[in-house]
Amino acid sequence: MPSARPRLLYVTDLAYPARGRRYCDEDIGLTARLRDDFDLALAHPRDAAALMAAFDAVVVRNSGPVLGHRDAYDDFRARALAARTRVYNPLTGRADMAGKQYLLDLTAAGYPVIPTVDRAEDLHRLPAADRYVVKPKLGADSIGLRVVPAGELPGLADGTVLLQPHIDFVHEISFCFVDHDFQYALYAPDPERRWELRPYRPTARDLEFARWFIDWNTLGHGIQRVDACRAPDGELLLVELEDLNPYLSLDALDDPARESFVAALKASLHRFLAAAH
Repeated sequence: MPSARPRLLYVTDLAYPARGRRYCDEDIGLTARLRDDFDLALAHPRDAAALMAAFDAVVVRNSGPVLGHRDAYDDFRARALAARTRVYNPLTGRADMAGKQYLLDLTAAGYPVIPTVDRAEDLHRLPAADRYVVKPKLGADSIGLRVVPAGELPGLADGTVLLQPHIDFVHEISFCFVDHDFQYALYAPDPERRWELRPYRPTARDLEFARWFIDWNTLGHGIQRVDACRAPDGELLLVELEDLNPYLSLDALDDPARESFVAALKASLHRFLAAAH
């Protein structure tokens, strides 16, 4: 007899050594709550493609940077698209899920992002700065990130890296959304301790900023995290739009906020599964 409850394959790498965070704790706690509503099994990202056919949907969570298992992820993505497997977040994301090109596109479109270019002929579009940040287009978790003086930029702008001014920001803020609904915000008061997060109460202007990017991405379902920095002039600039497997920092929330998030995620997953029928 088929199960009366939806079956979820929850993709995570419980052994991933994240800096300053414990991915495994978050996923152990979250899956314990999701089992109230779903029949659920955990799988390493390298096993997801082989197992997914037995489930109603695949939930991609703290699976670590795709760089660590690029071949397996590309195989999973291709097979899921071919089989029309329901994947949460859906594989249509336009942000980190698709690489870093979106930072270039948003810069060119005039969105409030940290100015980003990748070619020598576009260096004039970057504001003057004493130092610049250079990072691989396929990077993640600050892997390969360097800070260099302006004189080195022309020799590095070969189309394989992103070039940005180094901004001495006031603090970073992360806005978490489920579907298009804002859930909570966290910030790091000390830029040198970016993973020591505290709850943040966003202003209406802050939320308007975050919603620009959620609306731009056009994902109907899923968890997204808008990472921004507060520039010295007080304005927010986008650092990253994480739409593949955003770490949620649920341990930084109080119990009511965490319960609210779990309820929103369960409701979103039920809507996602219902929409597929």
